[in-house]
Amino acid sequence: MKNSADTEDAVSDAFLKMIKSDVVFKNAEHEKAWLIRTAANVCKNTLKHWWRKNNTLEEFEHVRGSGNIEIDSTLEAVMKLPDKYKTVVYLYYYERYTGAEISDILQKPHSTIRNYLHEARAILKKQLGEDFYE
Repeated sequence: MKNSADTEDAVSDAFLKMIKSDVVFKNAEHEKAWLIRTAANVCKNTLKHWWRKNNTLEEFEHVRGSGNIEIDSTLEAVMKLPDKYKTVVYLYYYERYTGAEISDILQKPHSTIRNYLHEARAILKKQLGEDFYE
């Protein structure tokens, strides 16, 4: 986890998930395996979180002016979308997660994520008009 504070948070989250879950363990080995798998998943999700990415603004200089869409107005339109669309569009287009990864992160079926993306594109196309290119 790269530092002790994040490690402690991950352990706490794993135990909290165990307390909140309705899992009935067959034996101590089953409980141990469940905790290890849950802790590993918590760590992976934490490390994949957008906040952990260390990108500088200089890395995005090449994007500015590369298309016909003003990035500021597009991002502004995305942020005005309803939450269910905004999150999926942001993760897909700005953070470059795949549909399968987003479905794992949001714990929704992959078909739901594809549908949200489709509906969000339709809304953005109406809002941005001729300037919108998929």
